[in-house]
Amino acid sequence: MDRLHTRKQHLWGAFHGLLRDRRGAGAVEFAIVAPLLIAAYVGAFELSLGFTVARKVGRASSAVSDIVTQEQQVSKAFLDGMRNVARNMLVPYDGSDYDLKITGIQVNGTTEGKVAWSRGWSDASDGATVPYAVNSVVSVPADLDAVNAFVVRTELVVNHQLSLFGSDAGGTIPLSRTSYYRQRFGTTINCTDC
Repeated sequence: MDRLHTRKQHLWGAFHGLLRDRRGAGAVEFAIVAPLLIAAYVGAFELSLGFTVARKVGRASSAVSDIVTQEQQVSKAFLDGMRNVARNMLVPYDGSDYDLKITGIQVNGTTEGKVAWSRGWSDASDGATVPYAVNSVVSVPADLDAVNAFVVRTELVVNHQLSLFGSDAGGTIPLSRTSYYRQRFGTTINCTDC
């Protein structure tokens, strides 16, 4: 019995000694905390980058609408050039995976109008598409205050690639912006060959 009691005391003493020993505590704490700090840093970086790209998407959408509304007449070639405007506005970020739609809308009511012309591009399908049929009814925001006016709507969706430690394993998030601008001069913007 004394031997068992001595053995228990010896084990308890060794365990108590391990509890008091602080030599490896820093390494253990670092091993627990470091992955969390690295993940927080990478997450904050990706979040910041995403907000920056989202702002650039908004600026590109607005710039395209603004340029088109300064014209009284456009053509397919002119509208095709807006793809380069959008892509260049996204520099230095990758602007190769995006969808762009530019639509001229004759607004008659307070929240709806008819499509006068429409042009669109999708890098996913590598070609031009007609996003909205001519004379189809579309809605516009009520706060636009564009009764009996011509409005250019630009819809831009950029598929932002999330990087996970330098790889493309993070997936993509669609960042989008729709801009409405009223025509600057005249009563309509004609598209000669749309």
